[in-house]
Amino acid sequence: MNPSRFSPVVLEDVALPARFENEAALDDYLSIPSRALVADLAAIDGDVLVLGAGGKMGPTLARLARNALPASRKVTAVARFTEDGVREKLEAGGIATIACDLLDAGAVRALPGHRNVVFMAGRKFGAGGDPALTWSMNAYVPALVAEAFRESRIAAFSTACVYPFVPVTGQGAAEEVAPTPPGEYANSCVGRERMFEYFSQRHGTPGRLLRLSYAIDMRYGVLADVAAKVWRGESVDVTMGHVNVIWQGDANEQALRSLRVATTPTSPLNVSGPQTLSIRWLAQEFARVLDREARITGEEAPTAWLVNTTRAEQLFGYPRVSLRTMIEWVADWVRREQRSFGKPTKFENRDGNY
Repeated sequence: MNPSRFSPVVLEDVALPARFENEAALDDYLSIPSRALVADLAAIDGDVLVLGAGGKMGPTLARLARNALPASRKVTAVARFTEDGVREKLEAGGIATIACDLLDAGAVRALPGHRNVVFMAGRKFGAGGDPALTWSMNAYVPALVAEAFRESRIAAFSTACVYPFVPVTGQGAAEEVAPTPPGEYANSCVGRERMFEYFSQRHGTPGRLLRLSYAIDMRYGVLADVAAKVWRGESVDVTMGHVNVIWQGDANEQALRSLRVATTPTSPLNVSGPQTLSIRWLAQEFARVLDREARITGEEAPTAWLVNTTRAEQLFGYPRVSLRTMIEWVADWVRREQRSFGKPTKFENRDGNY
């Protein structure tokens, strides 16, 4: 263990919690690095800049980086910081913050030139109502960032929605599958990847495109959506009948560890759990655990947005937190009616518009 690290705690030294009493305990756990993350970040040079750090995953990713790095290396979080308290909590954890609208080209060029960049900005919900803004956020902003940080490593969050639907009886879409998705939002995300690819090829910028499929936290995600519907006695639509999910802490860790395995030019990497999950089964399982009735509507389509995570497992191993543990944690959180972000995933949607 490196005594100069900002926090000496690692996941291997912490017992898996039976539950999370409150949001502070949840965020603290999400911010504990593994020994593998500490080693991977120690193996690369430079500070870490997190762009779009104010969303659902950004604050704990920034804290995770801060806790994995020596105190001498800087972590800077960049966002508009429109939600009260987020910026103050980050700064209290030793993270520098910069308020910035990433649509402002001059402001992007003025950001500090950190060696490592994690790009988390994007627009999903409301995409269909203002497609021009959606494309600006999902394609124009990545172009600005890729040009401004040409000398950095860039781990850029993308989405499994860039893939076409694949059969639920298969192994999921591997990274080689051509991105030909349905819908305005999903195609704008292909635009995001193309911008990072273009500038990576042009400038030799190493990177990874992280095709994330449904991170899970107690306050949002597919499991929280299904559990809340079951708890409230609402119907669960199983038309989009199958998904992949991953614990948010594992997803953030893989994102940061991808900086060490960045490629030139940048290349895609699927980030999710290894199982193909049935929405019907999840609803029935939450009904059992919560002592409720599962109300099911619809019939499962033969295809879904599913990914093959073999490549990530070869690089990083299996996600640490199991599906069973996530189900138990989410059920406990929902049963106690703890806070939700109020941002449903809309996993039921099959047209790619949100």
